[in-house]
Amino acid sequence: MTDRMLTYREAVREAMTQAMRRDPEIVVMGEDIGIYQGSFGVTGQMYKEFGDRIIDTPISESAFVGCAIGAAMEGMRPIVEIMFSDFMTVCWDMLVNQAAKMHFMFGGKLSVPMVLRTAAGSGTGASAQHSQSLEAMLCHVPGLKVVAPSTPADAKGLLLAAIADNNPVIFLEQKTLYPTTGPVPEAADPVPLGKAATLRKGTDCTIVSYGRMVPRCLKAADMLEKQGITVDVIDLRTLLPMDKDAVRRSVKKTGHLVIVHEAVKTGGLGGEIAAAVTESDAFYALKAPVARLASRDVPVPFSPVLEEGVLPDEAAIAATVRQLVR
Repeated sequence: MTDRMLTYREAVREAMTQAMRRDPEIVVMGEDIGIYQGSFGVTGQMYKEFGDRIIDTPISESAFVGCAIGAAMEGMRPIVEIMFSDFMTVCWDMLVNQAAKMHFMFGGKLSVPMVLRTAAGSGTGASAQHSQSLEAMLCHVPGLKVVAPSTPADAKGLLLAAIADNNPVIFLEQKTLYPTTGPVPEAADPVPLGKAATLRKGTDCTIVSYGRMVPRCLKAADMLEKQGITVDVIDLRTLLPMDKDAVRRSVKKTGHLVIVHEAVKTGGLGGEIAAAVTESDAFYALKAPVARLASRDVPVPFSPVLEEGVLPDEAAIAATVRQLVR
């Protein structure tokens, strides 16, 4: 525990800075990440300390992601910043057919220790082409790891672990979380990938989420507690590999499961989480069907009112839990 407070943005920056001070093979590359500090100001003044290790790239995601993959194969540990997660579709071939496959195709003799950081999700009025949540597509690709921290402390700790990992890691930073503040240890201690965190404990229902929706789930838990309903709130933190055992253990205790994510419902990660329970002995503990809350199956609107309207809110989460347990 610590009283030291940082924003989510500062925590990400500190993780990169501490890692780069230790390892000269780490570079950061992306569009306008130097003097301009990136679209969301995450890299800040890092260029002043690290000089040409902070690399401003051309506007060609395929080119600089491919460059990072090659550098990683040759022993460097690049960190790539993609302005918006939507733009990963531009370099999809590099991620899916190259970065994710190299270790396997070379019989384990080659690694791709690369981190791809990107601003994901809605909430800034950036409209349909800059507001998507594409984590389910990424989790469908063997060879990638996918991380989605919800707090500043986890943003730092999980990024340190991602940088140290010898596999390509996609690091999803929900853009509305950047200004949020929380306690962050000064030490460069990694948070292990693949381990969920139980943020609230209860007996009546399990709520599973990640990223931007976690604070909403915690607020819903507060609302429910006033009505005599207590819940486990599980923050997955790492989406691939997923800590399915943590979800199963909780469901065995509570007998109810609500899954909440920002991505659209159809084909979303909620289906995989539900299957992890229904395909195990935790299924027999369920007292009601699994409930999924997600964004509506529409492109994200530009209008702030409509944009918020496609998302599940605290009231909807609390109402769903109440419906299940009563």
